[in-house]
Parts: sequence; structure tokens; C-alpha cells
Amino acid sequence: MRVRVLYHDHCFDGAASAAFFTRFYRDKFRPDAEFLYTGMAHKASQIFEDSLFDGDENAIVDFKYSPHPKLTWWFDHHQSAFLTAEDADHFRTHSSGRKMYDPAFRSCTKYISTITGERYGYRAPDLDELVEWAEIIDGAQYPNANAAVELKEPASRLTLVIEGSKGSGVVQSIIRWMCNNKLREIADKPDVQTLFQPLYQRHLRSIEIIRGRSTCQGGVVFFDLVGEDLDGHNKFIPYYLFPESVYTVSVSVSAFRTKVSVGSNPWAPQPLRHNLATICERYGGGGHPKVGAISLETHEVEQARQVAREITAELQS
Repeated sequence: MRVRVLYHDHCFDGAASAAFFTRFYRDKFRPDAEFLYTGMAHKASQIFEDSLFDGDENAIVDFKYSPHPKLTWWFDHHQSAFLTAEDADHFRTHSSGRKMYDPAFRSCTKYISTITGERYGYRAPDLDELVEWAEIIDGAQYPNANAAVELKEPASRLTLVIEGSKGSGVVQSIIRWMCNNKLREIADKPDVQTLFQPLYQRHLRSIEIIRGRSTCQGGVVFFDLVGEDLDGHNKFIPYYLFPESVYTVSVSVSAFRTKVSVGSNPWAPQPLRHNLATICERYGGGGHPKVGAISLETHEVEQARQVAREITAELQS
């Protein structure tokens, strides 16, 4: 039995969701199942090719819905979970009872643990730490910006490795370790430490780069990272540098996309007044009410900058 799991790549919640689903499926259905993982990234031209669904069972966790006939499990919590209105209709009318969606949850990992507990009576107490940290990290539940940026906790250090590593190999190793190991044990593994140390130095450098490239006006931090290899920077750095800020808008370029990132300060000194997913959806992106993004083609830098300017002006107003 081969189980293919498509997960949100370079994301702690995506990795944790894949790990929790793996444990659930093995414990409840097939302990001998072979699990294969595919990391998914949001792109300007998002498609689900047939070749992705090559398992006897196929699951998507913490990522957009696909109407593919071979998809057997789906869990997501993003407001922008459907690529098209037709996909949303397909989900509503063809739900098998194994395709589940609730944007009220902060993390997909917590959603999977809740649903599998309610519907299947499944409990995995040894994964409680994993679920708790997925909630903290994906739901921006750190007590303050210092805790989010200074990376003193094992989960925070793992997040740096997951978000900053090249390729998907190390993330998939971490997924497999997450199934049965405590986060400190994973963070202390030599292979993880070898990656963490240079990424941590890069993280410290990114703080200074963002400091130098940022402006904060009308409660909105804006910075442009085009030309810098910082697509996976810590999203809490702007609030660490500008605690008075309410929102942040940035532009960056990676190997496969130009990205406009839009976020809100979890410790904002005033109430949030905008749904960032709704704003991003107008430009073909999406996300959550408090954090969103827009993916464009790699050559569309000037278009991305224009979008960022428009969103910045809207948030400032």
C-alpha cells in the first residue's frame, strides 16, 4: 500500500500536518503502508498534474483542494482553499467524508487532530507537543516578537530549517522524524544542526537587511527584497524591528515566483481592520484573514511592486 501525501512545503504546519496524518493513517488503517511525500508551493500558474496522484491512497494536507478523481483525503484551513469556484462546488457536492475543510482553525495540524479525534476516536498524546507548536507558529501565538525572532525554542529552530532549506529532502526527513520524536530530539540531530547553523547566521543577516530596506508609514512596514536571497525570511522580523506597526507588505523573488507577502502584527497596538486574504484574492492570491500572499511569475517584478504599492496604500488608509 502506497500513500502519497502532498503537503505545504517549507512550512512548519505543512510538515506537522503531513506527520500527524501519517501517524493517524498508520495507526487506524495500515501500519505497513509506505508513505511518499511531495512538497507543494503556491505558484502563479497552480495546477495539479495527474502524476502527483500516484499512490493507492492520495492525500493533500495544508494546501489547496484538487478535484482529481484519485484524491482520497484532504484537510485544509486556509480561507483561499479553492483555485476556482468549480473546485469549491466539486468539494461541496462530491465530498466523500474524507475531504475536510474549516478555515476557523489556526493550524491544519490542530484541525487534523481534532477531526480524527471526533470522527475516528483517534488520539496520539505523544504528538500533543507537535500540535501545540503548529498552533503557536502558524497561528502567530508567540507571546511577543522577541520569542518569534530569537529562536530559542526547538520548534522555532526547526521552523528556520524547514523554511530556509533548499529542496524538499530535509523537510521530508523532518516529517518522518516528527511522527515519533520530540521536537528537541529532532532539532538536536546532527543533520539538522549542520543546516541550522548557517541558516541562523543568514537569519541574523536578514534582520539587518530588512532593517535597512524597510520604511514604516501609517502603521505599515514595507520592504523590497528583490536581489536578496531571502524568500524564506522570518515573517515576524518587521514587528520585531517596528513594534508600533500594524501591517507589513513586502516583495521578494525566488527561483519559481515573484511574491508579494502581506501580514499583520500579532501584537499590534490597535485593532486589525482588514481581511488580508480577501485583499490578496483580488490579485489572484489568498491566505488567512491575518496573513496572505500573491504569487506572480518570476519576470513580473514590476507588476508585483505595483500590487505591493496598492496594498500598502490601502492598509495605510
